[in-house]
Amino acid sequence: MCRHLAYLGVPSSPAWPMFDAPHSLLVQSYAPKDMRAGGTVNADGFGLGWFADDGGATYYRRPLPLWADEALPRLASTVRSPSFLAAARSSTPGMPVCEGACAPFSGEAGLFSHNGVVRGWPESVAGLAEKLPVADLLRLQAPTDSALLWALLRDRLRGGTDPVAAVTELVLEVEHAAPGSRLNLLFTDADLLVATAWTHALSVLVRPDGVLIASEPVDDDPAWQPVPDRHVVVARRGTPGEVESRPIETERRNA
Repeated sequence: MCRHLAYLGVPSSPAWPMFDAPHSLLVQSYAPKDMRAGGTVNADGFGLGWFADDGGATYYRRPLPLWADEALPRLASTVRSPSFLAAARSSTPGMPVCEGACAPFSGEAGLFSHNGVVRGWPESVAGLAEKLPVADLLRLQAPTDSALLWALLRDRLRGGTDPVAAVTELVLEVEHAAPGSRLNLLFTDADLLVATAWTHALSVLVRPDGVLIASEPVDDDPAWQPVPDRHVVVARRGTPGEVESRPIETERRNA
């Protein structure tokens, strides 16, 4: 699988959760604690995405182990952003190791990461893929399940679907098409952070100045709370230090 994290709150640097914390994303890339039989290390690429002063998203990605990049720690220390997303990749067997396969995926909608696997790929989700505009399929950055999930999510967001509904509906549709999939998704558009826990580990740290969500806690702060399986967590700008957590099935009933 992978490890990922995302933050929403007052402008902050990603250097601490990525590199400086006792169980930072860097440590999780080579010594994860809770992969749940989804691999042993996360060495097939990494990425960091954040929102700049102009409101646009930018990112830095490489198809290398996170520990092999000498530039990113310094780069991360210079960034201060109200929202960022970072990931270390463990590729699914048969899928390519290339920059285009690394999260975060970025576009006009925001930043996105997928920790997990779509079972039966690609045949299981061919029916979902065929509903996309052909141009979207031709623009996939890599022939991977995560890249397709991002294309499916972007299509829903372009159509005006509320981001929380778009993320949760995507999880349910993919689970229906490919039962047993692992679908921990992260999405942020700088004003909203949405995370799902679907058969994989996820924890949340809520502080008065912001919310940090990660595959594994980055330190031993007792305020870290595990996200229950099959739940969605939502943090919004304007309500710092608050999160909503509810079952994903409830989202479908309320849609």
